[in-house]
Amino acid sequence: MTNSESQPPIAESEVFGQVCAMADDAAAAQRRLAQANTADKNSLLLAIADALDARADEIAGANALDMQAAFEEGMDAGKLDRLKFDVARVADAANGVRHVASLTDPVGEIVRGYNLENGVRLQQVRVPIGVIGMIYEARPNVTVDVASLAIKSGNAALLRGGHAAERTNAATLHIIHDVLEDMRFDPALVDTVDAFGRAGANAMMEARGHIDVLVPRGGAGLIQSVVRNSKVPVIETGAGNVHIYVDRSADLVKAIPVILNAKTQRVGVCNAAEKLVVHRDVAESFLPMIAQALANENVVLHADETSYRIIDEAKIRKIQLLEATDADWDTEYLALEMGVRVVDSLDEAIDHINRHSTGHTESILSEDYAAIEEFTKRVDSAVVMVNASTRFTDGGVFGFGAELGISTQKMHARGPMGLAEMTTTKWIGYGTGQVRK
Repeated sequence: MTNSESQPPIAESEVFGQVCAMADDAAAAQRRLAQANTADKNSLLLAIADALDARADEIAGANALDMQAAFEEGMDAGKLDRLKFDVARVADAANGVRHVASLTDPVGEIVRGYNLENGVRLQQVRVPIGVIGMIYEARPNVTVDVASLAIKSGNAALLRGGHAAERTNAATLHIIHDVLEDMRFDPALVDTVDAFGRAGANAMMEARGHIDVLVPRGGAGLIQSVVRNSKVPVIETGAGNVHIYVDRSADLVKAIPVILNAKTQRVGVCNAAEKLVVHRDVAESFLPMIAQALANENVVLHADETSYRIIDEAKIRKIQLLEATDADWDTEYLALEMGVRVVDSLDEAIDHINRHSTGHTESILSEDYAAIEEFTKRVDSAVVMVNASTRFTDGGVFGFGAELGISTQKMHARGPMGLAEMTTTKWIGYGTGQVRK
């Protein structure tokens, strides 16, 4: 039974006050957490990881109910894969918590320091942000990721995990709350507003002064709704209209498995490749090869005029080939679909990517050092890969243990956000009685 099923409906006019009260409770819990040392926080994280392993069947059982309901409601395969949180994925999440425990505590790190001429010693140090709000959908692993990162970085987390994963999130948080209580920490440190439904998310966006920062994580519609409507400062995580550019100098044999991995390994994630941009000099030879490889994986291709002609003339087996529309270049499919475009030059490739990308991740496949340097310098995205899959853009892969999300904005944080990105800084000045003249 979910929280919303076990409680009577609450009038929307009352939700704001209750959410603000929860955020204030989280702030009080965060202030107590801030007094804990690194060893205490690590012990708490390791206890959470062990509890997740020991009670993985509870989470997986709740997730099976969420998966069945989502399937019956018509959720597509990509999102169903993202929603899945079975015993194996719970184990992966628990190992991620252990990894976070092993990382250096960012709190108290001196970013820079120096002495003024009058002898005042200045230090800029990392401190927790405070109460971090997360609004996300169909991503139950995020519940564990955010909880672990928040605890290690000294923050509290207030979550809205969405209807689709509500049973899974409730089971996960029940386990985390049990551990917090056992370890003498306030369960308000990591809590959810899921009981309030969509009104809870709206209240979080209004709760300026109670929630310090809000992070949306999901599809483009969710993210833009939060960015446009929130009164709380927002760190914008981006949808992934991700591009791979095949340069004229690319190793075409090496390019095929990279593109297949980027497109087909997990189609419902934001670092999956959505667009393939190919230099005209290699298009005639390469497009039939990659089109056949993608057709074997049931990928539908949305091709521009040139690539459509080349692929159509190659008589690819099982090909599903469509003529691309203008809308295709801005679409994040999150499905076995991919846009294909032929360009005349590296400059045209870069211009096309910068015009249509969401600023998440792009990759260049090239053996030309000058082309690689030009691409990495001019492409304006949070992550640029060279001769590698876009699927590597991930906090866990980057060594962060987990991630708060992947920021596509340019203020405070950009790219995968780990522990350091969940801190802000304060200046401390040490004097001996100096006064300003």
